[in-house]
Amino acid sequence: MSETGDPLEWYRRMQRLRRFEARAAALVESGEIVGAVHEYTGEEAVAVGVCAALREDDIITSTHRGHGHILAKGGEPRRMFAELLGRESGYNRGRGGSMHIADFSRGIYGANGIVGAGAPMACGAAHAFRTRAEDRVAVPFFGDGAMNQGVLLESFNLAVLLSLPVVFVCENNGIAITSSTEEMTPGGVAPRAAGFGLPSRSVDGMDVRAVHEAATTAVRRARAGGGPSFIECRTVRYSVHNIAAGALPRESRSEAFMEAARRRDPIERLAGELDRERGWRQGERTEIDENVEGELDAAVEFARAGRRPDAKTALDFMYAATYPDFPARGWEP
Repeated sequence: MSETGDPLEWYRRMQRLRRFEARAAALVESGEIVGAVHEYTGEEAVAVGVCAALREDDIITSTHRGHGHILAKGGEPRRMFAELLGRESGYNRGRGGSMHIADFSRGIYGANGIVGAGAPMACGAAHAFRTRAEDRVAVPFFGDGAMNQGVLLESFNLAVLLSLPVVFVCENNGIAITSSTEEMTPGGVAPRAAGFGLPSRSVDGMDVRAVHEAATTAVRRARAGGGPSFIECRTVRYSVHNIAAGALPRESRSEAFMEAARRRDPIERLAGELDRERGWRQGERTEIDENVEGELDAAVEFARAGRRPDAKTALDFMYAATYPDFPARGWEP
């Protein structure tokens, strides 16, 4: 999606993310989605606030918890559901599943199941932008757990050395699987990034306005040749680390903590602000919510109607036809 500063559109986009994840969770529970899904519920303000500051030709890289980023950058819910349901009509032709959705045409260079692995990919894209004198920006999303991964720290160093147009966005939801950020990242997240010479900010990741303001500033700086920067978005995921059919969810956070987090819900927060600032016209919010539900109804039906890949094509698209003697459809033993 193109950049926008319209809070009403931010509400619509966040609601789309929230309801998409609710549908995905239901499809996992019913067994229609096979495998694990990492819900983004609660973190919608980060993806929407950041992506609303980007142009269509800017790029993002994502994570194992990537549905929100992909939707916020313009990914189609119907093709995402098709991928989750293992259909040929999905983004990866039903072969990648939840953690590998990509759409180069929209600047979505892929979700990634390897923690922190999107950062060097974004640096590579940013280096190409700089070499070609293009005013484009690369944004890698990653979680607080990635702050202890060498590949991310190397990316910080590279981006500063080469003055790359990268905006590093850390979604600090306070917990990496079941380990708290305080226990695993001494000194804090933003100070660690600042130690590499990255201009660093820490913002309330449950406030889409705060996220958007920080992202807009960082993106403009990168686009103008000012180099990389780092944004820590303090947020909360409402779900356990991941969900899978038949799995027994284990929650390490207290009920009191989760109740306090939900009182800061980013969608309800923005809805309340819009009500105070401009007022909702009669039925306006309900209309938006119903339109989102209708879009997702159609998306799920599109996915269900898709064809499953033929087992005989299991190796298709797995390998590039690098050499002339490779078969056109990929490598075969």
